Amino acid sequence: MSVKTLFARAKDFAERPALSGPDGAWTYRELLERSERTASGLLAGEKDLKEARVAFLAPPGLGYAALQWGVWRAGGAAVPLALSHPLPELDYVVSDSGASVLAAAPELAARLGPIAKARGLRLALTNDLLAAPRRPLPRLKRTRRALILYTSGTTSKPKGVVTTHANIQAQAQSLVTAWEWSADDRILCFLPLHHIHGVINVLTCALWSGAFCELLPAFDADRVWERVREGRFTLFMAVPTVYQRLADAWEKAPPDRRKALSSACGRMRLMVSGSAALPVSLLERWRDLSGHTLLERYGMTEIGMALSNPLHGERLPGKVGSPLPGMEVRLVDGEIEVRGPNVFLEYWGKPEATKAAFRDGWFRTGDAAVVEGGAYRILGRSSVDILKTGGFKVSAIEIEEALREHPSIEECAVVGIEDPEWGERVCAALVLKAGRSLTLESLRAWGKERLAPYKLPSRMLALPSLPRNAMGKVVKPEVSKLFRQPGS
Repeated sequence: MSVKTLFARAKDFAERPALSGPDGAWTYRELLERSERTASGLLAGEKDLKEARVAFLAPPGLGYAALQWGVWRAGGAAVPLALSHPLPELDYVVSDSGASVLAAAPELAARLGPIAKARGLRLALTNDLLAAPRRPLPRLKRTRRALILYTSGTTSKPKGVVTTHANIQAQAQSLVTAWEWSADDRILCFLPLHHIHGVINVLTCALWSGAFCELLPAFDADRVWERVREGRFTLFMAVPTVYQRLADAWEKAPPDRRKALSSACGRMRLMVSGSAALPVSLLERWRDLSGHTLLERYGMTEIGMALSNPLHGERLPGKVGSPLPGMEVRLVDGEIEVRGPNVFLEYWGKPEATKAAFRDGWFRTGDAAVVEGGAYRILGRSSVDILKTGGFKVSAIEIEEALREHPSIEECAVVGIEDPEWGERVCAALVLKAGRSLTLESLRAWGKERLAPYKLPSRMLALPSLPRNAMGKVVKPEVSKLFRQPGS
């Protein structure tokens, strides 16, 4: 399959609407034309960028999509930067990726200017790129590096995950097949576009299919509900935190508006949850208000999506289904390993980390799971969510699921903290519901009816909120730090 298939497909959908956002509404033809001019500007007289990294900062909209496609069509590797990141984090990604060109929307140029000046890099503005004369574009091989997405760091700095054009096409095609995307689909995107969930699962799948994607600048529960009510969307993808906030907003709405919002959900054909574990209580709450049983799937930056509950058939609460088309999945000593065309090429500039991540051609995810009735159930990260206390191996996710049933608990995160007697102590960080209070003693007394004694928290912290990353996923290492502070 030619790497130009994505762009060739766009020509087939030329006059169909492709995108809308703060910068207007655009057809596939306009996206092709704008990305071609962007590519010509990035080439700056060269014939081929030859996998040179182009780090770019652009708000959601045609400008973002044209930059991403423009980098690819010029032969470069796209490095999308996070709008939410401060200067030191942007500088780290630029430095680590070895970017030779920076590109930005004019209104964001000031954020990259200091980095470009300090590192002696070209800073190209999107309006200047569009004004460049058109040039012949290079022919691309599928094996070329195309995209570098930076994973959120845990014990070390984030790593750049490199995928080729072939990897990206395989990731998109797998989801398009499994979830039956078509040109008639319409989807709303408010997810960050430096993360695989927004970049691949939403934007790339939509553009591969000839579908329509509306891009919002950021997530706002009331704004999203209004667009859902008005927008005639067929697909919806979000993280559990988003569903939680939408459910909270729905409950605050008057009865007639609740009815209208629920009806709008009913017009969609599919609603998907991912990027973090979906609490069963939230799945049930969302089903009650929307009529949808959320489709939970499993993936990560290095592999795209690997497992999914079925589009048609029973979706099992607390489970992430079976392998997606083209993917092989196995358990080795309880850890998920994955093989297939979706799997990334390398960690940029880190050959030893890349080598350590694979076993005989299988990528080692670091996630522990069991298979029950043919469906995978994630137990958690081998290094973060699997605790060893008193000789027992314990799933933090299992404990969290039980604690969420407590009438005073809004949110929770469970971590293991080193202890000379127990190996690790089970520690629970809690966000309590408004007006509620809770002691460790009463929590343990309540929990005895639901959890084995060794699974009960022996330490507890009540917090105003849990530390989260840009995708809304709880950052467990930050939770652990809170328990290690003096007096905690």
